[in-house]
Order: sequence, then structure tokens, then C-alpha cells
Amino acid sequence: MQIARSCFINGQWVAPDKPTSFTVTNSATGAPWLEVPLAGVPEAEGACKAARAAFAGWSDLDPAVRAGYLGRIADELEARQAEIAVAVSREVGMPLKLSERIQVAAPILAWRRLEKASADYQWTETIGNSLVERVAAGVAICITPWNYPLHQITGKVAPALLAGCTVVLKPSELAPTAAILFAEAIEAAQLPAGVLNMVIGAGADVGAALVASPEADVISFTGSTAVGRQIGAKALSAVKRVTLELGGKSASVLLPGADVTAAVKSTMGSCFLNSGQTCSALTRFVVPAAQQEEVLALISEAVQRITVGDPLDPNSRMGPLVSKDQQERVRRYISKGIESGARLVCGGAEQPGGNEAGHFVSPTVFADVDPASAIAQEEIFGPVLCIIPYRDIDEAVAIANGTPYGLAGAVWGPDDALSLSVARRIRAGQVDINGGPFNLDAPFGGFGMSGVGRENGRFGLDDFLEYRSLQQPQRKG
Repeated sequence: MQIARSCFINGQWVAPDKPTSFTVTNSATGAPWLEVPLAGVPEAEGACKAARAAFAGWSDLDPAVRAGYLGRIADELEARQAEIAVAVSREVGMPLKLSERIQVAAPILAWRRLEKASADYQWTETIGNSLVERVAAGVAICITPWNYPLHQITGKVAPALLAGCTVVLKPSELAPTAAILFAEAIEAAQLPAGVLNMVIGAGADVGAALVASPEADVISFTGSTAVGRQIGAKALSAVKRVTLELGGKSASVLLPGADVTAAVKSTMGSCFLNSGQTCSALTRFVVPAAQQEEVLALISEAVQRITVGDPLDPNSRMGPLVSKDQQERVRRYISKGIESGARLVCGGAEQPGGNEAGHFVSPTVFADVDPASAIAQEEIFGPVLCIIPYRDIDEAVAIANGTPYGLAGAVWGPDDALSLSVARRIRAGQVDINGGPFNLDAPFGGFGMSGVGRENGRFGLDDFLEYRSLQQPQRKG
């Protein structure tokens, strides 16, 4: 079994002083494959101090120079692209073909697009007699999850670095390899020492120490709503800036007269992508009551074509979940769905056939789901789709808005004008209209319990910048 490196501090790989061993499993077999010596509080404190020491020099650089480093990091990530994709598939469970495109190629493209966008970004502007500057907010703590490891690192670290912040990154220990290879790319790109520091450790001690550090100015967290609330409360009590990208229970709304086949294909693709381990997944399909059976017939046929298996097998269309704990969590929700009276159409809590080992869950579909039930209200984070019938469009919108979350959504209608009018009524950070694709340059984030702040493109810079107004004397002509 391999032994990982877990701490990159002040430009050097260091061993934790008193490491706690953590075993990462192969999601398809459940077998251990990587041993991680987890960092502790001393390493967290050292990383924060290194970031603080590097801040003045990094933030004083011209933004064009910082942007050049983003391009170099993208080059180094590209050199490790195949290795990252295999690691993510093995740890998280996404089929390799999808990992190559979504987990690795898309984040690398995001680094390059942000590098280019910086040239047109308005770092300063004149308003009356004031010179208004956008300046680095300080030391940024970036805490990222396991489900899209490189993508989530990119969404935080790239804008933080471009803004002039120095960074302490704490990735998830459940899927650490992408972060380790990212730190290697940082080292190869020759960023100044201390600009990017990484510590892999448990959230309860390392994460808490980073949030509480007196050196930290900005806290950027992606993960569960429960943990996000705790982090937000601690950060705000110390008057630190905080951004939170949290959970979701997103609805796909089918309007009468829409292309049912296209809506079913897209909604299923979103719900089952990454085995449902996606915060913005469309997990509620809100359909006209009169069309529910038509929708179910199409879904049932499509589910039968989904091959569940090892993500490194090119024939697999859906892989396992990240861990045994996650598998058991999803199974409990499936049992809750059955107990609630929802009609189980496909799948279930049993281990999928042909996959005796590993953290697998079958693609599962419930019909006649009560909008107030647990499976319709709570984030499951697994391949479970809830079909909820409605009587009129007002009820459909009420169902879509009827959870504490507001991360994403979709509307399918007979024409774009009607679909747009309904989409504008949905309280969510991003709503796809008739299959509109994901946009790396558009802001990503949510309403309500889905979080605070936005990521992606130039909008991701806002959370890492402060405004400074320099009032200049007014000269008489």
C-alpha cells in the first residue's frame, strides 16, 4: 500500500510531527490502497504562518504576473492529467471517461480561462475624486470536499491566488490524491514559498484550527450544510469573511408540451452523475400528474441500460460511492423512501448484481413522492431520483421552491419564453433552461441553506477581494 504525502508548507513537503494514519479505500473493491499520515494542529498553524509571511510579497505583484502563474499551474496539471483522472475514479467512483473530461479537463480549462479573464478585469476605477481599488483580502483558508476534488480546489484557489491572497488548502482525506498532485503542480510551477500551503487532516481538529487561526482572513468552505453552519458561525464571530457552498435538493420541472425524452435524459444524467455525489444534482423531477407514467416508462427503460461497475472498466456507466459510510447513508434513505409510501420503481437498497464488493448502490427511482417526505427534502448524495407529480404550474414552482435549499434547478417547456418565465420564479443560484449547458464563466452558488457567495469565472474573485477607496484632492480648474 502506498504512503501519501500530506503536508506542503512554505514550499516544502514536510512530515506531520504526530501523524494519525488514515486509510483510503478503492471505492470499487473496498480494499485499502493508500495510507495518509494526517496532519495535526501544529501543521495547520505552521501553514497559516507561512501564508501570512508570504502575503505582502504576493499581493504586491502586478495581477498580470499572478495570472501568469495560473497558466503555469494549468500546464503542470495538464502534465498530470491522466494520473489525476485515474486517482479520482479509484477514490470517488466516477467512470474514467467522465473523470478525464469532468474531473480534470474542465478544471484545467477553468485555470486557463481565469488567466485570460484577468486581463480585462477592472482592478481599479475612478469614481469622482476617489481611486477605488480591488485588493487582496488576505490569507484564505480553502476547505474542499471529496466529490469533485480538483474542480473544488480550482474554484477556490485559482481566484484566491489571482486576487493576491495566499492560501492554506485543506482537502478531504477521503479522496486526497488529486490535491497531492495539485500541490506537486504548484511546486513545479515555482510559486513563491508560502503562497500555497496544503495540509490534509481531519476537519474536527485541523479544519477547526484553520478557521480559528488569527492569521486567517477569509474562510471558503464547500461541504455539508451542517458543517457549513458551524464554520460560518465561528468565522463571523471573529469577523472573518466567509463563503459557503453547501447542499442542494434541486428540482427539474417538466412543463406540459415539453420534450419529455430530452428532459428525462438530462435529468437522469444529472441525478446519476458521479453516482449522485453532486451537490447541484437534479434529484427531484417535478412532472405533470397526467404524464407521470409516461415519464416512468422512459426512465425505467433508460435505467436498464446503465451498467454499474468498476469505474476503471470502460463498459461501466455508473461507479460506486466514495466510502462504506456513504453507501450505508444512501441505503438508509432508500429505506426511508419505501417507509414513506413512495412507489419504488427501480433499484433499491440491495447490492447491485455483479458487484459483490465495493461501495455500490443501484440507480434508484421513486414515484408518487410526497414533497414533504425526507427523500424529497433532504440531500441524499447518492443515485436516488424522486418523481413528484403536480397539477398546475403554480404548484410545480411551489414544489421546486419547497425545500430549504436553492442551489440549482432546471425547467423544460414547449418554448424558451415560457421556460424562462418559470425559471425566473425558481429560487436557485443557477437554473438550466431546456438543456442549457453548464457555463464555467457564470457564477455558481446558491440561495438559502445552499450557501453564501459565488464561485467560477470573474465572479469567483469577489470573495477574495476588498475595496479600498483613495480620496484624492479636488483641484480647482
